[in-house]
Formats: sequence, structure tokens, C-alpha cells
Amino acid sequence: MNIIKLSAIASTNDYLKSLSTTQYLENFTIVVAEHQTAGKGQMGAKWDVQPGKNLTFSVLVKDVLLGINEIFNLNAAVAVSIIEALEENNVKELAIKWPNDILAGNKKIGGVLIENSIKNNGEIFSVVGIGLNVNQTDFEGLPKASSIAVVTGYEQDKTALLRGIVENLKRNVAALLHKNAAPIWAKYHKKLYKKGVPMPFEKDGQRFMGIIQDVNSSGNLLLLLEDDTVAEFKIKELQMLY
Repeated sequence: MNIIKLSAIASTNDYLKSLSTTQYLENFTIVVAEHQTAGKGQMGAKWDVQPGKNLTFSVLVKDVLLGINEIFNLNAAVAVSIIEALEENNVKELAIKWPNDILAGNKKIGGVLIENSIKNNGEIFSVVGIGLNVNQTDFEGLPKASSIAVVTGYEQDKTALLRGIVENLKRNVAALLHKNAAPIWAKYHKKLYKKGVPMPFEKDGQRFMGIIQDVNSSGNLLLLLEDDTVAEFKIKELQMLY
């Protein structure tokens, strides 16, 4: 693996994107930082972690997004790859909270941000940013946050965990390129948090009940509503209250 290790950086995603514009980078190049000062989550949310305790890294993935109707395939593959690596480390009660937060025991331990760009030569570059709470144990003021060390009871080898995630990602990306996304989606839906369970949601200040039915290939959430209709919601269009 081509791994670029940094002690501190504002954002591994921004660093990798900038690097890809100035030089050739092999597929699955990784940038990992011990401390990320301006990490980003979905829709500009801040991803803030304790220095040296966790995994904050970005991976370059080339030419996987081949069709607009399959744009969420990579997101699903990334989330599943993380779940698989954590399962290999005996982490229990894992779930994917739509669209791609990683939960263990109903608490968030990780998140994913994927940024896509098209180069002048037509190449599609996807920068996959992953933040994973690994050995941090203090989450004061963050009641919905946890870490792998907290849920397992012991510290983890961060480097081995990173390699496990990326190896799984390589395998799952290869499956996407061979048009074999079905097993990835099957695992994504199997691990989808609160699927089939009545849950409260909020949209534009209005609360309502719904039951998660599915996530489609565009990444939209399908909810069964109280009037027995199924409604489709885009990412960040609504909030699950849990």
C-alpha cells in the first residue's frame, strides 16, 4: 500500500485532493494523519477527534463511479468494508446508520465522507475520507459517541485496522467493477440501523413516525409512513431521532 503518514493536517481529504492535482497517484493511495484539525463530515459537519488516539485517513479510488444511477455503490462498499474489518476484530453490535455512519452498541464510532471529481482526461477520482474512533475513551459532552476500545474493552492496533479496512475496500471495489454489487448491498441492508423498526424522524421541524424499508442505489432512504405510503428522502433531508 502507498501510505502517506502525516503528524497533523487540516483535512486528509483536502490534502489528498490537492496532491492528486499535482502528481500521479496510484489507486488506493492513503493519507493518514495522527491529528486532523479541520476534519469534515457530511454536509460540512465537523469531525473532531482526540489526537493520536483514532484513525483519520483518506483513500484515493479511481474510476469506480461509472454511472449516475449507481452513485451510492461506493458509499455502500466503504461502509461495508469498515463493518467487515471491525467484525474481524470482534467488535459486536455493529450497524450502519444511513447514509454511512458506523455504530456499535447504538453509539457512533465512525463516519465517511466521499468527494468525487472528474479530471480533464475524463478520469473520475473519488477521495474516501474515513474517521474512526479507535482508542479514545473520553467522550464528555458527546453522549452518542463511543470508540472501538470502549466497546471491546481493550486498545486496538490502528495500523492493522487501517490495512484491514483498505484490503476489504479493494476487494469490494473490484466487485463493483465486475458489476457484482448485490452482495455489498445485501450486507449494507442487513446492517442498516433500525431497518423495519418504527422510529421517530424530523423534517423541516416536523416530527413523524416511519419505518425504514430500504436505501436505493442513489442513496435515498425509503420510509413507510403511517398512512401506508412509501416516501423517498435524500441525504440530510431528514433526521432520525434516536
